[in-house]
Amino acid sequence: MRIIRSGDRGEAVRDVQHRLTELGHRVDPAELEGEFGVSTEEAVRSFQQARRLPVDGIVGADTWNQLVEAGYRLGDRTLYLRSPAFRGDDVRALQRMLNALGFDAGKEDGILGRHTADAVMEFQRNLGDKVDGIVGLDTVRALERMRPILGGPGLAVVREEEAVRAMGASLEGATIAVDATSPELDQATLVEARGADLALTLAVDLATTLASRGASPVLLRRANEAPGASDRADTANAVEAVVCVSFHLTDAHAGAACAYWGTATTHSPGGRRLAELIQAELTRLGLPDAGIRPLAVALLRETRMPAVRIEAGVATPGDGLGVGDEDFRRGFTEAVADALGRFLSGSVA
Repeated sequence: MRIIRSGDRGEAVRDVQHRLTELGHRVDPAELEGEFGVSTEEAVRSFQQARRLPVDGIVGADTWNQLVEAGYRLGDRTLYLRSPAFRGDDVRALQRMLNALGFDAGKEDGILGRHTADAVMEFQRNLGDKVDGIVGLDTVRALERMRPILGGPGLAVVREEEAVRAMGASLEGATIAVDATSPELDQATLVEARGADLALTLAVDLATTLASRGASPVLLRRANEAPGASDRADTANAVEAVVCVSFHLTDAHAGAACAYWGTATTHSPGGRRLAELIQAELTRLGLPDAGIRPLAVALLRETRMPAVRIEAGVATPGDGLGVGDEDFRRGFTEAVADALGRFLSGSVA
């Protein structure tokens, strides 16, 4: 999609503004005729913060998709298993309700896949209704009558927590997806383009390190390629990777940060644990600690295994603590590999 940012004008901007105001975000009336000005950028940032997206005030693929998805409420449309899958806040609400009632709808990612469809049919079977997996108004009303308690963790979170506690594997023979983010290169700034190049360099370095330790790394992006985040997630799922590590380099970080999949209501326990381990290793290298946080970007959302996005600055500081420095980069990837080994073994140290 075309990136929409400050200074842009036209129908696409007007569409964004309409969606933002419908969701309760304020846009100055002087800008509502399609001018991406200060108040529009502030509204985008507010939306991004609420949705656990990178807060940059730019409408890229993740922000646009979630603007669209946020407009759906359960009951607005009939839901069922199809390709491409239904996506939206209505699907997320369905998953939360089913999980709260004990019907395992899987990861509450707002994507209606096989796991969610099976949970719908099991719910219908228990009600004695027609078992067709179709979520129309009758099924929605039946769910609401059950008054599910939505405050606790969903079944997918509990199941993943148990899997993390039971870890007892190693890097030897493990299939690990290694990713480098790829912005829309024809629209990328020079910093974004350089960041994408350095991210790929780190990904290749990590793959080499992991292979030397007996793992089976799979690169999700290669040179001169720019597959979308969903395509890269599909690849990670297809190879049945046990974990996924993605590199994202910008000028926004002076140090290192790690992100794992999470929203305002749920998260990936495995992703969080892996993020904690990687962050601890990176800060030992001397990088300033920018912390860990939940993030709802497509790669973390759509991968079916614990996944982490490692964020670092593009610039190389004068002290050599930067990914542009070859010696430091070697230590950086060794540290990530160490953390992956500890994660797979179940070590808490």
